[in-house]
Amino acid sequence: MTDSPVLLDVAEGVGTITLNRPEAYNSLDVATKELLLQTVQQVAEDPAVRCVVLTGTGKAFCTGQDLKEHIHLLHNGGSDILFTTVDKHYNPTVLALANMPKPVIAAVNGVAAGAGASLAFACDLRVVADTAGFNLAFANVALSCDTGASYTLQRLVGRAKAIELLYFPRTVLAAEALELGLATSVVPEDQLSAEVGALAARLAAGPTIALGAIRQSVAYAAGHSFEEAVELESAMMTKTGATADHQAAVAAFVAKEKPVFEGR
Repeated sequence: MTDSPVLLDVAEGVGTITLNRPEAYNSLDVATKELLLQTVQQVAEDPAVRCVVLTGTGKAFCTGQDLKEHIHLLHNGGSDILFTTVDKHYNPTVLALANMPKPVIAAVNGVAAGAGASLAFACDLRVVADTAGFNLAFANVALSCDTGASYTLQRLVGRAKAIELLYFPRTVLAAEALELGLATSVVPEDQLSAEVGALAARLAAGPTIALGAIRQSVAYAAGHSFEEAVELESAMMTKTGATADHQAAVAAFVAKEKPVFEGR
């Protein structure tokens, strides 16, 4: 396996991004953050990628900021690098992850902590290994939450539970994560890859423009009035109604056949 801290594999419409610093529990140093941002933006813009999977190697999904590098920078005049990283790395990465017009799955293979949990929450679906968990660790190091957690977490679990998890960080194990809504599904650790592969293949074979429009509509509605939400729905129906996939679906329905979508 390559020494690159971020791996990208594109096959059959699925772009799999793998954080690859297992010895550091896939924590995010500057080099990793820069490559992750570049990779997320690359798959967002690649028409050959119709579904994205984000995962990690080893025992962790991602444990957020690399605290060893953080401490080194803090003690060696690098605090400007530390606190510009939110605007330079975390925010553009999570925005690209959340806003790309295609489905995104987090394959949570191990603990997702801090910004690592936030990245998972920005994905559409979180398939979680039964040995994994989430930890909103920010307050433990006297920092505020970042990478979109203030927005995504309360939409998954409600405001009161979000505040509790942020005020009193603890590892929420897979079973509880499923009960709270942090996990979409929980699977045995040795079945994670197969389960995510099947789900990603199904999404990659879907009507990509329509799925992207659904994704955008749901996100937009979360921050707009009902009137504004239905106005965007109308625009998205016009957009998707003009696609080749819609024409194929209608023709297949009439012929009583299963449609084959090309993502256009």
